[in-house]
Amino acid sequence: MNPKNRSLLLLLVTLAFSLAGCASLQRMAKNAFKKPRLTFKTARLQQASLADATVDLVYQLENPNPLGLNLASIDYAFFVEGKQVVAGTPPKGLNIAARGKSDLVFPANIKFADIAPVVQTFLNKDTAQYRAQGSVGIQTPIGVLRFPLEHEGTFEVPKVPQVQFESPRITNVTLQGATVEFPLTVRNRNSFPLPVGGISGALRVAGANVGNLSTGDLGLLEPSGTRQLTLPLKINFLSAASAANALRSGGNAQVKLEGQLLSGGQNVPLDVAQLLNFRR
Repeated sequence: MNPKNRSLLLLLVTLAFSLAGCASLQRMAKNAFKKPRLTFKTARLQQASLADATVDLVYQLENPNPLGLNLASIDYAFFVEGKQVVAGTPPKGLNIAARGKSDLVFPANIKFADIAPVVQTFLNKDTAQYRAQGSVGIQTPIGVLRFPLEHEGTFEVPKVPQVQFESPRITNVTLQGATVEFPLTVRNRNSFPLPVGGISGALRVAGANVGNLSTGDLGLLEPSGTRQLTLPLKINFLSAASAANALRSGGNAQVKLEGQLLSGGQNVPLDVAQLLNFRR
């Protein structure tokens, strides 16, 4: 056998042994590798207003192997009341810790105007249904493993705060009019914080339009919390004759506020009507 053929034969034999070794190593790796486990952990309302909400779906990936893994691919969609909304995903390449559990967070921002043509109608619901679908691919020593992300559930729809008057106090009365302090209580009916940009509207006393009330920005209302404030208003008797008697002597009168409550850029109609006792 000439030297050239001998060298080629040696190369082929070496390559064959190498391939056999690689196949053997692959079999060993496959037998030693334990398949990770993906489970749904929780759905949490991250933030909410009367305009939108962010819902995080959290999955937990358990990696029982002594080496870290990487997130290779993501295919994910999120639906609310049957309508697809914008959804975020964990970053590709995310490291999955060895011998541990890692959370995969999928945030979705839900704009209520995209779900219902009238936002107020949607806000009257107690809960809304959601559905997640898709899959994630995990890079492992034996290739990319895919795990489904199917899950259905509900989340709490933000409720409009309760607005209520307390007994007004007449602080000053003249022949021309009176100054009245209107105590107002705003209660957050939700189990999560809610931003309130303000309450404003036209006020009627005993059927007469006596002026406008405005709270200004109330900031963030704590979960199930209340905010109490007092709104002074100067009332002219000439333009509010039917309210003059109640304001001059005190007593009961019907009070009605027709306006709006602002939250997250969304104005929601507000109609508050109460029979109140005016105190001197």
